[in-house]
Amino acid sequence: MAVLFAREGADVAITYLPVEKTDARETTQAIEDEGRSAFSIAGDLRKPAFSRRAVKQTLNKLGKIDILVNNAAYQQHQESLEELSEEQWDRTFRTNIYGYFFMVKAALPHLKKGSAIINTGSITGLEGSRHLLDYSATKGAIHAFTKSLAQNLVEQGIRVNCVSPGPVWTPLNPSDKPAKKVAEFGADTPMKRPAQPEEIAPAFVYFASELDSSYVTGEILTLLGGDTTAG
Repeated sequence: MAVLFAREGADVAITYLPVEKTDARETTQAIEDEGRSAFSIAGDLRKPAFSRRAVKQTLNKLGKIDILVNNAAYQQHQESLEELSEEQWDRTFRTNIYGYFFMVKAALPHLKKGSAIINTGSITGLEGSRHLLDYSATKGAIHAFTKSLAQNLVEQGIRVNCVSPGPVWTPLNPSDKPAKKVAEFGADTPMKRPAQPEEIAPAFVYFASELDSSYVTGEILTLLGGDTTAG
């Protein structure tokens, strides 16, 4: 996603957890290889102070913010409600929906007419998931947050939309599954496979473009590999 934004002419700032330093370095290098400026900021989006710091440092480095993409997420499969701890529930909500709220609060004073906010939802937020109770709940909250925020900001000319994929082949999804489950990941879609990240990224660029989606706000775009119903 970051690379595709760079190819379309954007300078890009990304946030990352300190343990993701190597990934962040590779991402910033890939952005710079496209001829754009890249800036990475280490911290924890569960903390509102970090969101404010990330926005401040981005303004200092890049000069402005036109597009905010909320994409941070945490998920951990659990077989039953009894196995889902209060600590995990809190971590998932703090990351997946509180983090979005904190970033919007920090960035909004610096956005202007024509700016865009793009959230990342999930098919689980529309259909639920028996082993991702907390994750699914946060994704449903993100969908409602998107629609509500779009209504709130439409008079300011700031559009808010959400990309809501089905299975996507990223480290988040197979990270806590046994090998057999990983091998079957995405096989239940009509296309019989998960999406690759580069197949999802253009949807974010579409929502970011004032030329392409100027009449679109409050939408949840589902990318489901051939499934035609959700919810």
